[in-house]
Amino acid sequence: MLARSARLRPRGTTDRAGQATLSLAELDAAIGRFIVAEYNQQPHGETGQPPQARWDAAGFLPHLPASLEQLDLLLLTVVKPRKIHPDGIHLFGLRYLDTVLGEYVGEPVTIRYDPRDIAEIRVFHDDRFLCRAICPELAARTIGIKEISAARNARRRGLTHGLTQRASVVDRLLAVHQPPEPAPAVPDSEPARPAAPALKL
Repeated sequence: MLARSARLRPRGTTDRAGQATLSLAELDAAIGRFIVAEYNQQPHGETGQPPQARWDAAGFLPHLPASLEQLDLLLLTVVKPRKIHPDGIHLFGLRYLDTVLGEYVGEPVTIRYDPRDIAEIRVFHDDRFLCRAICPELAARTIGIKEISAARNARRRGLTHGLTQRASVVDRLLAVHQPPEPAPAVPDSEPARPAAPALKL
């Protein structure tokens, strides 16, 4: 599927990003399906065994963390310090809420999140898991930082364009309502000198 997409969108094509047929989330899911369903099931060139069969045959049991919160500490690598406000935790211009946060208003916390889905963040206080805070505006959908940034940039461009248009309208209105500038004063010509009487000898 990826090779077919590459043939349709060759290098050098203008606006390749604008012609993309998959979103970032769809591309991520497609790569995951390819690795699990195809790559891991085909015999490897050196071992002669599919990677999945070799993994299963070894009887290897990975050492898993004791809890999902500890797993979050390993997987959610984006870490930011924040302070808990009376109305929740603020991040990317969004507000994250949980009932547990009410007991920690004013306290500094550490948050961890997945950049591909910022509808939910994990909150840690003194290196101890506190809660999962949810953004009510994003709770029903998955949205990443890139989507938030793109929306902000589009909004900023729209505001800049609107301000430019308003400024030009104001300039035109001021030009119409200003009184005309007075014509520059023409300097009076010097008074004619009386003719000097002719000298008689």
